[in-house]
Amino acid sequence: MKSKHLADCGNWILKRFPLAKLWNEHMAHYYAPKNFNFWYFFGSLALLVLVNQIITGILLTMNYKPDAKLAFDSVEYIMRDVNWGWLIRYMHSTGASAFFIVIYLHMFRGIIYGSFKQPRELIWIFGMLIFLCLMAEAFMGYLLPWGQMSFWGAQVIISLFSAIPIVGDELALWIRGDYVISDATLNRFFAFHVIAIPLILIMLVFLHLVALHEVGSNNPDGIEIKESKDPFGVPVDGIPFHPYYTVKDIVGVGVFLFFFSIVIFYMPEMGGYFLEHDNFIPADPLATPEHIAPLWYFTPFYAILRAIPDKFAGVIGMGGAIFVLFLLPWLDRGPVKSIRYRGGIYKKALLLFVISFFALGYLGTQPATPTATIFARIFTVIYFGFFLLMPVYTRWEKTKRVPARVTHQPTLEERIQDLKRLFDEVTVKKPVKTAEGKLVLKRKPDPDGLKKAGIRIVKKLKDSLD
Repeated sequence: MKSKHLADCGNWILKRFPLAKLWNEHMAHYYAPKNFNFWYFFGSLALLVLVNQIITGILLTMNYKPDAKLAFDSVEYIMRDVNWGWLIRYMHSTGASAFFIVIYLHMFRGIIYGSFKQPRELIWIFGMLIFLCLMAEAFMGYLLPWGQMSFWGAQVIISLFSAIPIVGDELALWIRGDYVISDATLNRFFAFHVIAIPLILIMLVFLHLVALHEVGSNNPDGIEIKESKDPFGVPVDGIPFHPYYTVKDIVGVGVFLFFFSIVIFYMPEMGGYFLEHDNFIPADPLATPEHIAPLWYFTPFYAILRAIPDKFAGVIGMGGAIFVLFLLPWLDRGPVKSIRYRGGIYKKALLLFVISFFALGYLGTQPATPTATIFARIFTVIYFGFFLLMPVYTRWEKTKRVPARVTHQPTLEERIQDLKRLFDEVTVKKPVKTAEGKLVLKRKPDPDGLKKAGIRIVKKLKDSLD
């Protein structure tokens, strides 16, 4: 009788809300390419971290005081006196850095596999808007602990808006709510961080997913699976997202949570990269930190800002470094999507871009010495060169023929067998005498095997760049 009432209740809900239809369209009957690899974990991981940030953020606001006199002490109260407050705070602070790690890898996957190209331009635009919202959300949340680096970092970044001609001073005053960083700034940043930007972010994530499911997911081959269907209209190279990729994503979540937990419990500050040492000192308008720098996920753009001598030009350069990403679908004139079938010019250009991004990220954490500034200018040119020269070199390069169907991807068992064969190649069994005088066979590195494997790997890397 009880089960009948539950079934009737469920049917009543389903008649009035299309839950089953949503589940089938976006999960059970949504066909994704069958050749997804590990790069496709990061979309679901981004959603996981977003949920973590929302839940932990709500819990933190229950004890946080958005008041210039009380903010720092309220954070200390959360860390010391609130039950499990330290864990919630570390989950939130570590989650912020984890969010950008996942998002940067998600964006990089889009670049290497051409997920921004036709017909997915709108998906890329929504994704870039999400990235902009994340930057604003992280910047405004960075001020809330009201520590030394929070205060002075916000002072430096907001002052950049004053470099804009005509409206700059008024714009900076409007953002601060005062002539200096003050209680008014803290309150409005708190409102934007907790209410306004999360609402926009959730809406953009929804639009991003709807646009994705409308045109379908890209894959490592850059082949449109909707072009090859069986008599029933099902893509022959597609498999239902549930249960195949939901189960696969659970594995990715498990690996992510393993490393996430290690950071939270053993190194939440991550040497000052996730939580800066100066931020454990209350904000003092009369004492400037020795070296002011943003958190690591902003440092590539901060290095570009400092590399340009003129303040206004530096702001344009920093903004342009983000804006040029929006133009990527129209800058790339290559006939193929995936890096697997692109020519060597694009691969070398992408390699230089990755090097420049990491180098700018490192230089942004260092003091602006003359030598560091010269290197920052060199890597800034490489960064912009990757995008602005793209319409030229993507037309020049000679691409490979794209297959009509998706290619076979090695299974986990096949990869394990390959690793076993490699291990057997680079090691050799040699008799070793134990303390008891017995001879036992132990594996030792084989110089000839290591040399052959190294040469083969180098040749493979060279071929991949040609």
